[in-house]
Amino acid sequence: MKRIIPITRIRNYAGAKTMKVSDTTIATGRNMNAFLINVADIFMFLMRVIRNTFSRGFEFNEFLKQCFQIGNKSLGLISITGIIIGLVLTIQSRPVLVNFGAESMLPGMVAISIIREMGPVITALICAGKIGSSMGAELGSMRVTEQIDAMEVSSTNPFKFLIVPRVLAATLMLPLLALYADGLGIFGSWAGANIKGDVNLVLFISQASSELEFMDLFPSVIKTFFFGLVIGLVGCYKGYNAGRGTESVGIAANSAVVMASLLVIVVDLFAVQITDLLK
Repeated sequence: MKRIIPITRIRNYAGAKTMKVSDTTIATGRNMNAFLINVADIFMFLMRVIRNTFSRGFEFNEFLKQCFQIGNKSLGLISITGIIIGLVLTIQSRPVLVNFGAESMLPGMVAISIIREMGPVITALICAGKIGSSMGAELGSMRVTEQIDAMEVSSTNPFKFLIVPRVLAATLMLPLLALYADGLGIFGSWAGANIKGDVNLVLFISQASSELEFMDLFPSVIKTFFFGLVIGLVGCYKGYNAGRGTESVGIAANSAVVMASLLVIVVDLFAVQITDLLK
């Protein structure tokens, strides 16, 4: 009778040595497998969104409502964050530049840092927490209370009414929020520069803009569209496919935030690599 060797133990008969596959490795493999399956499902979800976007019966009023919910109701948080980004970056960078006698480079350095990376990425991460969780919780509660099932039974396309407006609104509003955060970040930098000096606002903005180029602004704006698309897709996907129990609403909201934040970082990594190739 042949001996069955467990998968978790591979025996090297030549050296009489035993190698064990740890439970941590197995769990990591399972988590990675689940993550890749989720990414594939989200891609199929995206194909369905595109198909429903260009079909007849676009819900324009619902789209405007979602733009208001995502854009206008996020201004307060984005405003505070943008100003603090510029303020902190200036306070931390100024002593180093003073030591090298390059204090005049402060406006340009801060402006490039904020516009290229800090503004878009931090805005996207904040929106992933605020927008992604709200979409996941709202759609998850509708799934739990069977409102989505009732729409399907009544011959109403819930995907066209619930998903498409939210995804499009997130895709279009995030670039505007990022530009708004960039402007406030530069203003916060000017405020930080005035803590230990007296800098004219017009002169500060002039020095900052003189260091900026088209390839500093254009890629950062383009990638924010993809940030918004990822956040809207993940939030809607997790909420739309939530389970039936009441605890699934919290799970959908939490997983939407985690996965959207992770994918924002991944998209930013690819965007940086592509931008370097184009320069």
